[in-house]
Amino acid sequence: MPTFLVDLIYLPLALLYLPILLYQMIALKKNRSGWRDRFGGVPVRSGDAACVWIHGVSLGEINASRTLVEQLALQRPDIDIVISSTTDTGYAAAKRLYPDRIVFRYPLDISLIVRRTLNRIRPSVLVLMELELWPNLLRIASGRGIAVGVANGRITEEKSMRRFSLPIVRSIARDMVFRLAWIAAQEDAYADRFRRLGAPPDRVFVAGSLKYDTAVVADAIPGDDALAEAMGIRRDAPLLVAGSTGPGEEPLILDAYERLRTTHASLQLALIPRKPERFDEVARLIESRGFACRRRSLHSDNAPAPARDEATNRTIVFLGDTMGELRKFYALADAVFVGRTLAPLGGSDLMEVAALAKPLCYGPHIENFADIDQQLMDADAAIKVENVEELIAAFDDFVTNPSPARRRCERARDVVLRNQGATRKIVDLITRKRETP
Repeated sequence: MPTFLVDLIYLPLALLYLPILLYQMIALKKNRSGWRDRFGGVPVRSGDAACVWIHGVSLGEINASRTLVEQLALQRPDIDIVISSTTDTGYAAAKRLYPDRIVFRYPLDISLIVRRTLNRIRPSVLVLMELELWPNLLRIASGRGIAVGVANGRITEEKSMRRFSLPIVRSIARDMVFRLAWIAAQEDAYADRFRRLGAPPDRVFVAGSLKYDTAVVADAIPGDDALAEAMGIRRDAPLLVAGSTGPGEEPLILDAYERLRTTHASLQLALIPRKPERFDEVARLIESRGFACRRRSLHSDNAPAPARDEATNRTIVFLGDTMGELRKFYALADAVFVGRTLAPLGGSDLMEVAALAKPLCYGPHIENFADIDQQLMDADAAIKVENVEELIAAFDDFVTNPSPARRRCERARDVVLRNQGATRKIVDLITRKRETP
């Protein structure tokens, strides 16, 4: 479809989206910044070096890009690497991970804006993390001889394939995937879906997931001791960590915690919601349940906190309301629940917990991580729970039966180790397919 027709289609869609955007900006305090970049006013890249532009929509995709950027820079120090992201959390993570590189907000897919962005960045290769395809960008970039590839490629049957099969969308999707120079899918099922959409079979490869490579295989994480001291987390009492939680899950976890404390009086709980805009909401929920909420944002390192709330002697629930510290909380845990899985939200990353060899449980809604879910279940390396009762039973088992839990942890770490290697394969694709030397 010609770019001017795509621009015309975007116009009514933009008008429909405007009230949602205003609500996000006013009520949720999201998407307030970065509009200069979104309209093509991205930084101008200087020099004549070849350039790889890596784009990750949000926090998860940006985190998954770490080993890719590291290995690409090691193999090709002569090229520039620039990073973009769409969301506030993704942009913040990119700025933190890549302080010495050009980082910008992903531009709107209006043809004039796309051309302006490409003129400023001048990429030789554009790498899209997972699945972030926009018709104008694909058409204009490929028309300029820029090799566009998908790394960590993933298409869900239930959501993406259904959307791409709509009558008007089908032809646009087919044109987009046909323009891709290569697709590095996470697994065979995803590779097959790309082919079904119209990607030439010789351009589709199964490389595995970059998230296995970015998962830190270790028994401790730098800064975890400082975090524990600052928050007043006792190292001589068990800690349950519920990470990347979503709406509707925190009340269930607090229910489980209240009941578990009747038999495990010293048990501690840390809640880390996935989205920053929910931090205040979860803090209020914790307080409403009679606990003292201790927020990480109010307790910096080198300022030790007491183990109980001094004012009321209430039991403390720790709230991880900062970005980039989830792995530290996981490293301190004696058991982990991975969120967005009891509620139908698609799931969250399981690899980090498995790599740290922590007792792991999660709910049934794990569609976005179906492959590692299956591997963990096949290896008896994690526990999947359906409701609060099963969550309580899993946590109780982790605390009271440490030896079986330890063996399960070792099997989970083995799953991560045998799936590493995607980074090398994707770097090979980038360097082999790149148009300029």
